[in-house]
Amino acid sequence: MTDEIRQQRTAQALEQRAHDLLLGHSFAQRQIGYIHTLDINHGEAIKQRTLLEVEVAAQKIRKLSSTSHHKYRAQASQQLHQVIDIAMKKQLADIDTVLHETIGIEDNVPAILDILAVKSASVGRLEPLVKDLTWLGRELVAFVNLPYYRAQRNKHTSVKVDTPSLALRYIGLDNLQFVVPTFAVRHWMPHSTEPFPLLKRRLRDNSIACAIAAQELAKFNDINEVHAFTLGMLLDVGKIALIRLYLRTFEQVWQRKVTLAREDQHKDLHTALLELKPDPLFLSTLLNQHALQVTATVIDKMAFRYLPFNAVLSQLINGVPKGDPQLPLAMLMQKARCYSQCVTLSEHQLVESDEKSLWFDYVGLSKQELEQLEKTNLQHFHIKID
Repeated sequence: MTDEIRQQRTAQALEQRAHDLLLGHSFAQRQIGYIHTLDINHGEAIKQRTLLEVEVAAQKIRKLSSTSHHKYRAQASQQLHQVIDIAMKKQLADIDTVLHETIGIEDNVPAILDILAVKSASVGRLEPLVKDLTWLGRELVAFVNLPYYRAQRNKHTSVKVDTPSLALRYIGLDNLQFVVPTFAVRHWMPHSTEPFPLLKRRLRDNSIACAIAAQELAKFNDINEVHAFTLGMLLDVGKIALIRLYLRTFEQVWQRKVTLAREDQHKDLHTALLELKPDPLFLSTLLNQHALQVTATVIDKMAFRYLPFNAVLSQLINGVPKGDPQLPLAMLMQKARCYSQCVTLSEHQLVESDEKSLWFDYVGLSKQELEQLEKTNLQHFHIKID
């Protein structure tokens, strides 16, 4: 096996592991064959009384019954997810519905991000667009009144900020370039991700980490840092869409099948269905295989005029066509995504140092870039309000 193939396989395995971690630490551990030390018997077997013949017979019956039930439940889950898979493909084909109803992206958001990407941007151009987005107005007002930013303002000349228009002026265009995409992606996050309680928080943290890493690498490589940060935030919009779609579709299909099993008096099927929950393996595989393509489709539909993201995403998904150079922003996004995911895996002791080295070599992270990223707080962007 060549070094390049080893690096590629390691990168693919670690990206899958990062998706597993979104759905739960113990799930990610199980996927890599992690053995709990408490499950290992280091001493002699605990002495137990000899079972009576009738108890042995009953134990065998229970074991057979349990095995049969588990097989039946697995079969029910497989059939359920076949229906879910077909339903999701049909829904994903209608990208307008995915954009506006599944994720909840209003037309004004791409327009605002486009304005913020050009030198001719002005608060006056932003005001009418923000006015129509009541959630964004509330976020901006709350943000500028946070104790940290309120303390930065001149106590003698500052006034209470209680309108979006005033908040826009206090925050300033330079800061809005980073604040708005952050608030937008946070607004699109699923409201509930049960039975994966930490999924929403981890997805949010990963998005901001990737965006900040991209911004730092952009500064280091003389690339437009607004483009880098914005794409870093938007890179997980496909995951948001797939998570929302899967959890909603699972509930709808599951409810329908439970009702039919009850009406048809299929007791075993009804019992098995009642025990089923959204499958982390199905969702993790879905995210790993399709999230980036959904992101590209959504961003293409957002129809940015000044943010050059379509060609970048094409290279991230399909690779670089033979004879063409890799786009600087595409190279940067590979590095930012790799580093931010690697930091999260390291925090949960789910990646080894040799695996990290192979992954960093694969995406081309230099020693100087790593040193810069290691000094960067990937959870909080630092801005100053005059």
